[in-house]
Amino acid sequence: MKKNVGNPDRIIRAILAIVLAVLYFTGVTEGTLGLVLVIAGGVFLATSFVSFCPIYAILGKSTCAIKK
Repeated sequence: MKKNVGNPDRIIRAILAIVLAVLYFTGVTEGTLGLVLVIAGGVFLATSFVSFCPIYAILGKSTCAIKK
């Protein structure tokens, strides 16, 4: 897997995952919507750690800095 998620994108994904988890575990979001948001947060956190996003790969997009 070639990295296609840059550092700013990784930070945003990690922060978003934390916010979604806090919303769920504090009871702000409940039920099916809460579970969907927690799963989405888990995906954001996982893609943040591995620096690879399958959707970016399908679309041919990359937010990594270009090395010269």
